[in-house]
Amino acid sequence: MSDLAAAAAFRYCRLEKDGAILIIIIERPEVLNALNEEAHFELNRAFDLYAAATDLRVAIITGAGERAFCVGTDLKALALRGDYAYPPGGFGGITKRFDLWKPVIAAVNGLCLGGGLEIVAACDLAIASEHAEFALPEPRVGLAALGGGALQRLARQMPMKEAMGLVLTAKRIAADEARRISLINEVVPRGTALARALAIARDMLECAPLSLEASKQVLHQSVAEPDLAAAMRRLYPAAERMLASEDAIEGPRAFAEKRKPRWQGR
Repeated sequence: MSDLAAAAAFRYCRLEKDGAILIIIIERPEVLNALNEEAHFELNRAFDLYAAATDLRVAIITGAGERAFCVGTDLKALALRGDYAYPPGGFGGITKRFDLWKPVIAAVNGLCLGGGLEIVAACDLAIASEHAEFALPEPRVGLAALGGGALQRLARQMPMKEAMGLVLTAKRIAADEARRISLINEVVPRGTALARALAIARDMLECAPLSLEASKQVLHQSVAEPDLAAAMRRLYPAAERMLASEDAIEGPRAFAEKRKPRWQGR
């Protein structure tokens, strides 16, 4: 990843590379990893780097320290500067990134409030430490979670009554409850969320990268169709690319030769 060195100048997030895995760490623990304008744009650049890098196949986003994943907007910074525009990728550089078909995992290592929950909802998988707490507290200050698509995503990602319960009470819920209502995938012991996310990412690396991208695209785009038949008739560019790839030949060949496939991503 030739552009990773440029990220060394980031002030509010840190990037680490573990083979084909990119770890994006929100680096503002003194304010519970709340995001100011600069942090939004740094995260946007981080996801741009991930999207463009042919040697990166899975991304993990987490927060520095064990107290918080992200508690949303840095309200003190907002009060000092005034309103600002989010980057093209949306809140945290991810909530409006509708063309990223590589997988993204959230490793929730503590408080996950407001915009932090918006980030989690925009990720493909989420692992949470047992002490993590989740909430969309905006209605308690006369607002709603409109900035990052959480309301629209939760309506699609969990039973409507569960989404309504989370949103309309604006209460914090524990990690076990977040798992029960399908907001997250797993609850793990304190301090192990990132390690578990890395283990899942390494499982993903066993799969063909274009297969993962095709699968993610079909899952997302098929729900826009009016019925199952239309969803199955639709053409999915990532699936077409996968079927025409060298990896689609390599997979069956490796199986027949009883060896591990050598994925090229092309």
